[in-house]
Amino acid sequence: MSSVPEFEDFLAPRPVLSHDLIHQGKVWNIVSEKVDLGEGGQVTRELMDHPGAVTVLALDESDRILMIRQYRHPVQMELWELPAGLLDVPGENPVEAAKRELLEEADLRASQWDLLGEWFNSPGGSNEALRVYLARGVSEVPEAERYQRGEEELNMPTRWIPLDEARDAVLAGKIHNPGAVIGILAAVASKAAGWSTLRPADAPWPAHRHYR
Repeated sequence: MSSVPEFEDFLAPRPVLSHDLIHQGKVWNIVSEKVDLGEGGQVTRELMDHPGAVTVLALDESDRILMIRQYRHPVQMELWELPAGLLDVPGENPVEAAKRELLEEADLRASQWDLLGEWFNSPGGSNEALRVYLARGVSEVPEAERYQRGEEELNMPTRWIPLDEARDAVLAGKIHNPGAVIGILAAVASKAAGWSTLRPADAPWPAHRHYR
């Protein structure tokens, strides 16, 4: 029997006996799976089948981060968030997806990319896996090369916020987007450690089923 990591999440898939599509959505599907848990018996679980997403914490030379305000209809609120987007382009590398999202949502490029952290948004009911990248050496994209936005992304306000101010807003309950909360707190902790906790942007991602 292989050893179990002492303090680390690890892959331990159980046999899936059946997989049924309940609802096919525009972005994600709802499926029902019958799973064999071994001694725990067979159970049926309904879950959101999600492509995953990437988030970008863009940090300038003054230790300010770029934040975007976007309307989110499910919670009927305008939220301050980091640039982010779905991994919905088949075969696209996650780092390249992050670069694309920073360009499309913020008209920015970055010369240095590192991995800040990763997480599951709701592992009890979704397979959505996410990563947040630290982007430094940021510069504006020439106007002629900028992405033409539409729908909810049209006319989204942006602000450069000092990292410490963003941290205080998170801890005061003023920021609710999970990518922003995790990215901001991870950046504060990593900066305090001299950025020694950063991982390569292209580090393996076994938690995401499409990148194992």
